Amino acid sequence: MTASHSVEKIGGTSISATQTVFDNVLIAGRRGPDLYNRIFVVSAYGGMTDLLLEHKKSSEAGVYSAFAKNDPDVSWRDALERVREAMHTRNSEMFARPMSCAQADRFVDERIDGARACLSDLDRLRSHGRFRLTEQFATVREMLAGLGEAHSAYCTALLLQDRGVNAVFVDLTGWDETQPMSLDERIHKGLDDIDLTTQMPIVTGYAGCEGGMVRRYARGYSEMTFSRIAVLTDAREAIIHKEFHLSSADPRLVGDDARKIGRTNYDVADQLANIGMEAIHPRAGRGLRQSEIPLRVRNTFDREDEGTLICGDYVSDKPRVEIVAGLRHMYAMQFFEQDMVGEKGYDAGILEVLTRHKAWIVSKSSNANTITHYLQGNSATVNAVVADLEERFPAAAITTQPICMVAVIGSDINRPGLVPTALDALGKAGVEIMAMQYQIRNVDIQFILDPADYEAAIKALHKALVVNADSGSNHNQEAA
Repeated sequence: MTASHSVEKIGGTSISATQTVFDNVLIAGRRGPDLYNRIFVVSAYGGMTDLLLEHKKSSEAGVYSAFAKNDPDVSWRDALERVREAMHTRNSEMFARPMSCAQADRFVDERIDGARACLSDLDRLRSHGRFRLTEQFATVREMLAGLGEAHSAYCTALLLQDRGVNAVFVDLTGWDETQPMSLDERIHKGLDDIDLTTQMPIVTGYAGCEGGMVRRYARGYSEMTFSRIAVLTDAREAIIHKEFHLSSADPRLVGDDARKIGRTNYDVADQLANIGMEAIHPRAGRGLRQSEIPLRVRNTFDREDEGTLICGDYVSDKPRVEIVAGLRHMYAMQFFEQDMVGEKGYDAGILEVLTRHKAWIVSKSSNANTITHYLQGNSATVNAVVADLEERFPAAAITTQPICMVAVIGSDINRPGLVPTALDALGKAGVEIMAMQYQIRNVDIQFILDPADYEAAIKALHKALVVNADSGSNHNQEAA
């Protein structure tokens, strides 16, 4: 394969807007050879993975969680039939040709029936008291996750074929294969025989491989597949199609003041991922950065706009804040031990407990006798961490409190007067600062605040550091 091609990922919300994604991304006015030299990696249709696993936000039971809990009041069989019905409904909405719709329905039925047979066998096995299926649960989760991506990739390829495009369904899920493979081997097997100049691969975002994609990357597995394909095929560019622009702040909070970032670097992308606003999964971004493949984030619903380009070596021409974002719900865990000063081992001990409970550390600070971790997670996880730490360090005083974090981020924010301007803006908005983190590298400043002040802080900082800064720049240019 040559480096003349792109690898493009279409997210769940975007792929669900069938007509739009065809008009703006998959075909977008192209004809003949211009349609090709593009590999597409697709996520499951919006909401489908929630039905297959569990709802990402509400934790409402999907097929996997119903099967794993084995609750007689929540039938995994009924949950699986709801998936079948949802997929059939999606097919009927997308396909104009009855023959193609029937073909898509047969594909769904084959996969659903296969999953049902597998789960039924496991269900019978665990009905015998001697058997425990703990290890098999991870495999079940992997299998179910792949169903959603297989459905969307198959249907997308079929819809393209109906429009005269030589699309090829590339199934990386390993559905009917027993040979264990690494991710790289799976990708090579799926793509090596494809001629990118005359064929358009539509690839499943889930790839069945040793170690398990869901187990290793949770819901970020499709971005890992996308990134690895770009690296292995030496892509010219990697493109993610999302339902929004990568903006200077959440448009729902700042309205028309939000602006497309346009250009930034992988360092900024890492900072965004750290606070849960992912441009790309951090491990996926690492592979692209190391291979010097630029990443472009485009808005599926804005066909003419080129989106935001993320490169490894980009630094803004002059210091500026590119984005204001944050986490609305966090916890500050403060560990105080009077005798800590001059002693070692506390940091490592705390980190071991946090790692064991899979607590997400967004940031931390320390002084002579206090270590504070700012954590993203639920109260149950935080309480479990505190209980373990109190047992391990009985002389320590450990307290927690809910907080939020708002960060100002940019490839170079070393602008004179930035911090005083930010503090003044927050003060005028009536926002009191509980703590502040400012790194020497001049990539971000983190403000720790009361959760009630989250929206006010976003608006105030964005207005002062992005909108007013741009207005001043434009004014100076006009004056010049």
